Amino acid sequence: MKSMTGYGQAARTNDNYELNIELKSVNNRFLDLQIRMPKELNPYEALIRQIAKEKIQRGRVDVFINLTPLKSGNKQVVVHWELLNQLVQELQRGGKEHFGVVDLPVEQVLVKAMEQDDYVTIVDQQTADDSLEGLVGEVAAAAFTQLATSREKEGAGIQKVLAEYSEKVQQLTGELASFVTEYEADYQQRYQAKLEEYLGSTVDHDRLLTELAILLERGDIHEELDRLGIHLEKMSGLLQTTDPVGRELDFLLQEMNREVNTIGSKSSPIQIKDIVVQLKTILEKIREQIQNVE
Repeated sequence: MKSMTGYGQAARTNDNYELNIELKSVNNRFLDLQIRMPKELNPYEALIRQIAKEKIQRGRVDVFINLTPLKSGNKQVVVHWELLNQLVQELQRGGKEHFGVVDLPVEQVLVKAMEQDDYVTIVDQQTADDSLEGLVGEVAAAAFTQLATSREKEGAGIQKVLAEYSEKVQQLTGELASFVTEYEADYQQRYQAKLEEYLGSTVDHDRLLTELAILLERGDIHEELDRLGIHLEKMSGLLQTTDPVGRELDFLLQEMNREVNTIGSKSSPIQIKDIVVQLKTILEKIREQIQNVE
């Protein structure tokens, strides 16, 4: 069993880059990847999503990716020659008016131009790096493997808690079945004694048994107890499987709640009502735990 809550992190370097991937996951109905990464890694988003689907099935996963260049050789100077040529011409033409000279030296013009980003800029040089795809795949696989391990560790704890709750439900169901058997026998004796007290020897025992059977049938919960026992056996099997079972456990719990509610509505003895309340409390605790199961 795996939880949908977990954490994973991995970092690697090659000759040109250092790559770090950090993962945080919480519960969600489906697999929802929220990836935050530099634009240089956009071509590899599909690769990251494919690796994620191989490791996990459900949950919202926040993916934080940092890429750090290890070399400064990816900077490039860009000179806007057309603007710079216009600048030289204009400064030389207006040199006498503003600087007292007829022609300004080109070197002096260039010094003026360097003070403005409009003429000379430094940009990141986009160079193809064939090793980047392999680096992304390696780091993503390591990070999602660690995330899956983290989710398995927490899932083991959830599995233990669910097994304890399931055992408690089984115990209460057994107590309920024992009480119903005793209650029906006692109810038959008390009902017959009450009628004989009022009617004396004129009681029609065949009619008495018929009426008693009708009353008992209205409050009969044996079928609900049988189905509840089947659901508990199914849950016990699901707790042992390694496949994602969160959705199936959720549906199964809805059926168990339905049976318990029916038992409560059909039964009048306070002892049964008390056990029904205990069962509902435990099933609600199971529901809270199941919400985080993959």
